[in-house]
Amino acid sequence: MNVLVAMSGGVDSSVAAALLKEQGHRVLGATLKLLRQETGFGCCGSTRDIDDARAVCSTLGMPHYVLDFADDFQKNILDPFVNSYLSGETPNPCIACNRFIKFDALLKKAIALGADAVATGHYAQIDVREENGKTVRRLRRAVDLNKDQTYVLYHLGQAELSQLLFPIGGMTKPEVRDAARRFNLKTAEKDESMEICFVPNADTAGFIKSRGEGQPVPSLSIGPIKDLTGKRIGEHRGVAYYTRGQRSGLGLSIGRPAYVVDIDPATNTLFVGEDEEGASGEAEVREVVWSTGNPPQGPVRCSVQIRSRHAAALAVVTSTGTLAHVRFDIPQRAVAPGQSAVFYDGDLVIGGGILLRSVPVGRQERTNGNDSV
Repeated sequence: MNVLVAMSGGVDSSVAAALLKEQGHRVLGATLKLLRQETGFGCCGSTRDIDDARAVCSTLGMPHYVLDFADDFQKNILDPFVNSYLSGETPNPCIACNRFIKFDALLKKAIALGADAVATGHYAQIDVREENGKTVRRLRRAVDLNKDQTYVLYHLGQAELSQLLFPIGGMTKPEVRDAARRFNLKTAEKDESMEICFVPNADTAGFIKSRGEGQPVPSLSIGPIKDLTGKRIGEHRGVAYYTRGQRSGLGLSIGRPAYVVDIDPATNTLFVGEDEEGASGEAEVREVVWSTGNPPQGPVRCSVQIRSRHAAALAVVTSTGTLAHVRFDIPQRAVAPGQSAVFYDGDLVIGGGILLRSVPVGRQERTNGNDSV
């Protein structure tokens, strides 16, 4: 089989390529250039990452290419990321990058180049089974649950899953490191990137400010911080710089811990309260996709994950067209619009979408139901 491996220059994708080569596939590596200008901090097709990926390909005796997707990245990831924050949301750009770049633009490019499949170093598995005479594929959580990345891949449907390989999904991170040493790969001891890859120094607020300056939006302006009674207790520097559940950076001295409970971008207002007052029992999800391509008939009992490092919580999900309504068994803290909600049946992904809205219990108690989901 001809396999194109998306190589970030890290150890995971390096080992994915090595394993496929060892299995006898015809493998070529491709590193994606995602930024129009060199960042200087080792991300998104930086010189360092390209060099590391090229060195691994040389060690493995396979060709290496650099593919420029900077314009697609700007349009589908960077601009929406900034606009989402300016709208008071908290987006996850890794999900958008996987959806629009790696498993759309790259997949199409790979097939056009004659590849039979695309492989990546994601920690995920593909479950294949026969249902009603049809082959159905679903994402399954990785063996290493601490590294599992199915949350950022929930959008993959039957067409994409039939053309994808995740060679390290059945391995733990230590096993991947050991394999890299066995193959004598340059990236064996390379550190992981844990933050948003295109944001220097993990300074999301600074990045939003640099991209949003000059735009006539109130969410970058100073505004009020209010408690849940509506009393003004401070001021913030712009709601675009905050997210639900945040405690640090509020600049308040009120004698008790305060957390961002809700954000109102229309009035550029932050509402703060006790941590538990920021929990939400229900949420509405937009742009919902279902793994099989078809929404379930009636409510579904499942687990719902609302952040990449969040423990999935039991809930009932009801499909309403392109939307879905989620009712949690136990209210969940910091259910932030812009993040994604991913639905699981055990360790299988059954669907997901982007959180549209939820009402924290602390505000719901004071709105007489006017803001209910």
